[in-house]
Order: sequence, then structure tokens, then C-alpha cells
Amino acid sequence: MTAAQAHAEASKLLERFPTRALIAGEWRESADGSRLSVQDPATLEVLASVADGTVDDATAAVDAAAGALPAWAATAPRQRGEILRRAFELMVARAEELATLVVLENGKALADARGEVAYAAEFFRWYSEEAVRNAGEVVTAPSGANRILVLRQPIGVAVLVTPWNFPAAMLTRKIGPALAAGCTVVCKPASETPLTALAIGEVLAEAGVPAGVVNVVPSSHSGAFVGRLLDDPRVRKLSFTGSTEVGRLLLERAARHVVSCSMELGGNAPFVVFDDADLDAAVAGAMVAKMRNGGEACTAANRFFVQRGVSEEFSRRLAEAMGRLRVGPGLEQGVEVGPLVNEPSRAKVAELVEGALDDGASALVGGAVPEGTGWFYPPTVLSGVAPGSEILRTEIFGPVAPVVTFSGEAEAVEMANDTEFGLVSYVYTRDLARGLRFAEAIESGMVGLNRGLVSDPAAPFGGVKESGIGREGGHEGMLEYLEAKYIAASW
Repeated sequence: MTAAQAHAEASKLLERFPTRALIAGEWRESADGSRLSVQDPATLEVLASVADGTVDDATAAVDAAAGALPAWAATAPRQRGEILRRAFELMVARAEELATLVVLENGKALADARGEVAYAAEFFRWYSEEAVRNAGEVVTAPSGANRILVLRQPIGVAVLVTPWNFPAAMLTRKIGPALAAGCTVVCKPASETPLTALAIGEVLAEAGVPAGVVNVVPSSHSGAFVGRLLDDPRVRKLSFTGSTEVGRLLLERAARHVVSCSMELGGNAPFVVFDDADLDAAVAGAMVAKMRNGGEACTAANRFFVQRGVSEEFSRRLAEAMGRLRVGPGLEQGVEVGPLVNEPSRAKVAELVEGALDDGASALVGGAVPEGTGWFYPPTVLSGVAPGSEILRTEIFGPVAPVVTFSGEAEAVEMANDTEFGLVSYVYTRDLARGLRFAEAIESGMVGLNRGLVSDPAAPFGGVKESGIGREGGHEGMLEYLEAKYIAASW
């Protein structure tokens, strides 16, 4: 099937997905009737338009979430879990439709989209099981005078702000633990990818989520819309995934009402390869760590530090592997790399590569904007990158791998830690002691040791330094939506 045929078939699919906001269990147009256009980054065609939420819609969504909170918080944990389990089953049943929707509005290759939808559904399954594990504790006070009881209660109305790069997974990773904990939510998806979020809202409604518990409102007025939500004293939680720059602004706004914040922000992941590494495994891991979602991921390997003895060989093998990837519209058969999400994203990637080349780097593969329609950029490997190059200090968010050589372990640690970010790091070595030593020394919230993929619904995902606050996934993910209440009692 050609790209044109695939897109024609997919366009028919769009007709069955919701395009209005979900507020209080109803599908509504925005308060002023305005609509937001959604563009296909491969063809630049307008796919659909959705309700473009206003600040009045933000208030209406909080009204709905606050009204639904007492009953949902009092709902039996098992019942909340069963609803999440049904949502998981519905997502699995509709996986191909949802994956196609992700490709259309995000641009990623279909294989990537299928992987995302499967990963996204797993958060509903994981938190369907965690809902019944909100354990408290009872201990005797050290003095023996009383008992210490600790309960964990829902924090309240939560605002969930999600990015465009994983429109399904970033939403379920937040909704799952919030609902399991007994919170109600207002979801504001990225303007580039609202269709997937609305489709997941529909799944949750069909799974039995009561009206008002989940509200999904797209809006192109992000600052004013989220600002109105955070200015509402009924909102007690903000979970945001996006850039560090926007995260700083939201933290300032949230401080006005001392709103609890979880922040999953930018990354600048080092990928370190020692001389003793299994190079076949290292290249395979690099392809996963760099090219998942075409490099548009906060976990993407951003800086490749390769020990001098294997640097040339690793770079050659990586360039060969990157050069074999097929670039094109995500729905076209055999395509492995789709377009970047929009023009500013591609312009940034191109500027970073051009700057590195001007500084003396060489492009072993790729390195130039292709002709034609769509926001495409070829998989690129740069060797001989200058240590001070801007491309090493900035989150690339594209299919580009800059390679820098190092001599010893201490130098590798210093170079890897030379960033304000600290989300994830990758290291390849056959020496387990060295690998664990490096993992302890590196300043990041997650480490892939001889692995190019760290994300797992059962594991705590998050960073240190300016890569964020709090954790998503695992049991820790649900704790972000719970507050501990201490009761001093004697009996």
C-alpha cells in the first residue's frame, strides 16, 4: 500500500474519533465555538479540527472534576482497578486504530506507534493492579505513649499536561495512577496531537469511568488555559511532561496556591561505550536509545561518548545501521523513520547539525535537509564533534547522533555529567564492576546498563537536576497522587 492509499484509508478512520472536548461526561464544543486544526506532519494536510478550549472551558472542567471527586475517592479500590483493567482491554482491542491515529497526527512510523499504544495500555493494566495496594501503616511510637497511624488519601483534582511526542503513553502514564489513587483529572493534551487524547477519553468513558472523573480539553491557548487551572484553589496537583523552560514557568505559577507538582522535563542523555563493550550489542542498543520515535524522546541518547580504542569502529557501524533506515510517511509499508512533528523542530535539528559541521565535525551519514513535502530529516551520525559544540549542550529531539571520544573512565563520568539535565544515561561495558561504578557516579534518575531501553510501567521513571521532580510508573507513580495523613492514637 502506498502512502497515498494508506492515508486515504486512515482518513476514513478519523470520522469515528471524537473531536469535541470531554467535560463532565459530555462531548462539548468550546465555550466560544472555536476549533483547532490538526496537521499531518508527513503531508502537511489538515487532518481534522477539534474543540479549542478557552479559559471558561478550563473552569468548567475543574467544576466537573471537583464535583466528581468525593464519590470517586470513596469508590472501592477494586472497582477503580476493574475500570482501569477494562480500559486496558479496550485499548488492546483498538490498538491498530489508535496506532494509526498516532501516526497521522504525530508522524512517527507505524511500528513505533504500535509500540507506543501497547506501552500506553500497559499503564492502565499496571495501575489496575496498584489500585488495591494503597497501603498505610501502624506502628508504636518510640516513646510507647501512642500508636502512629499513616493513611494515604487522594490528593484531589489533578491537572495533567502532556506533550506531542508520545500522545498516548504520556497520558495513560498520568491518568492511570491518578485514577488508581482516587483522584479526578483535567487533561490538557498538546495542540499538535489532541486526537489521540480524545480517543483515550472515549476509551475511559466506555470502560465505565463516571462522568467528571476524566476531562479532556484540547487548547491552543496553553499559557492562559493552564494558568486558569492552576489559579483555581480546587486544583491540588499538576503533572507536566515537556520542556524544562515551560516547566520552570509552571512551577512558578503553581507556587501561588502551593500546588503539588510532578515534572518530567528535558533530557540530554549520554550514551557511553567503553573499549571492552560488545560492539554488536552497543550499536543495537544505540539504535533503540537514539531512534525510538525518530529521536523525538526525552530519553533519546543525545551525546555519544565512545572510548578512543573503539570510537572509529563504533561510529562506522552506527552510521551503517542508521543509513539503512527507510525514511518516509509513517503509514507507508517498510518505513522506519517518519517526519519530525513540525517545521520549528526540523529547523532546530538542522541548525544544530550545521553548527557542529562548522565546528569541524564530519557527517558519516545524513546531515542535510531533504527536498520534498513534510518535515523529514535523515538519520545522521556525526564524528569528530568538538567537546564544546552546541549540539552537545542542547536536547536535539531528532535522528542525530554526535560522537565524541574519551580516554578514561573518570573523563567519561565528567563529560557525561557536564549538563544541567539528568534524566537517563546509557553505558556499555563487559566489566560489571565498572558499569555499576559508572551508574552510581552518573547524575541521572535512570541508567541503562548494557540496555538501550529503560522505560517500563512497573519502574519509577524520572530525572534529577533540571530534568524534573517526582516519578511516574511503578508504585512510586501512584504515590505522587496520594498524601500521607498521620493520626496519633492511643488504645
